[in-house]
Amino acid sequence: MLIDGFFEKGAQFLACPVPVMCGAMTWVSDPRLVSHMGRCGGFGLLAGGNAPVDVLRAEIEETRSLSDNPFGVNLITIAPAYQAQLDMVCEMQCRVVVFAGSIPKENEIQRAKESGARVICFAPTEQLALKLVKMGTDALILEGSEAGGHIGPVSLTVLIQQILFNVDAVPIFVAGGIATGRMMAHLLMMGAAGIQMGTRFVMSEECAVHPNFKETFRRAKARDAVATPQFDSRLPVIPVRALKNSGTDEFGKLQLRLLKKLEANAIDRMEAQYEVERFWMGALRNAVVHGDMKKGSLMAGQSVGLADKILPLQGIFDELINDAENEMQRLATLFANRCV
Repeated sequence: MLIDGFFEKGAQFLACPVPVMCGAMTWVSDPRLVSHMGRCGGFGLLAGGNAPVDVLRAEIEETRSLSDNPFGVNLITIAPAYQAQLDMVCEMQCRVVVFAGSIPKENEIQRAKESGARVICFAPTEQLALKLVKMGTDALILEGSEAGGHIGPVSLTVLIQQILFNVDAVPIFVAGGIATGRMMAHLLMMGAAGIQMGTRFVMSEECAVHPNFKETFRRAKARDAVATPQFDSRLPVIPVRALKNSGTDEFGKLQLRLLKKLEANAIDRMEAQYEVERFWMGALRNAVVHGDMKKGSLMAGQSVGLADKILPLQGIFDELINDAENEMQRLATLFANRCV
């Protein structure tokens, strides 16, 4: 197939047949979903999130027991347990470590690499992408602001032009708003080593989220997935894209309460940021595990408007690959006819 050649770089880096990653979604990307990703030929990521070290260790061990296929671990650099999590994944010699949340320190990247891991870092801006390459990351993920969960400030179409077209030093994966094989085909032809999706994989049969969560996704429109605002630079919060509900309003109220505490010196900025993360992790659990669609956090990318049916994970992969191959064949025929 034509697509096989475009898979080669990303597949070699991830050590899997299909360079399609399932984004690390806290309370969603569990050992079962991650191991099924490997069986389908893709690459799953466990979400470190705010998990205690012993919990994350148990998830890594469980995933290894379920499948021999490679997978990675995503660490949030602003999580309270981050340093302990990093120590643990290095000790366990995880194959791939993904740093997310904020820019990791150079020595943290080197520690992960020295443990034998390949390091991937998120690049939400052009400046950070270039800096991370100099710091030694083995690959980048360009995640546009269309994505779900914690997001950066720039759309994927702009990041592609700024970074994908200009940086050749490391493999570059792309994420944000991707849900179809046709889009994957064009991204691969533009030079992407592979893609990452999250929202689309929530709609797989193997994803163990609450049925209410999937049904809400199924009915949602792209415009329903909105980004949270930052009220004051004194409390720098990473925007979160989620389906709007009363939980979104609660987050706005939380910011106001934390700002008052900062003004009164009743809390420092680091603790305020931790409070923000604890809010999101708790609200996300309420939605994903308990099915609270009113106050829970419904983290979703704008691609939710394209994820309107629940399929077996293998069915999603088959659809992605077949549609991507058909698109490449269509373009090959189109160009051949125009050159005659």
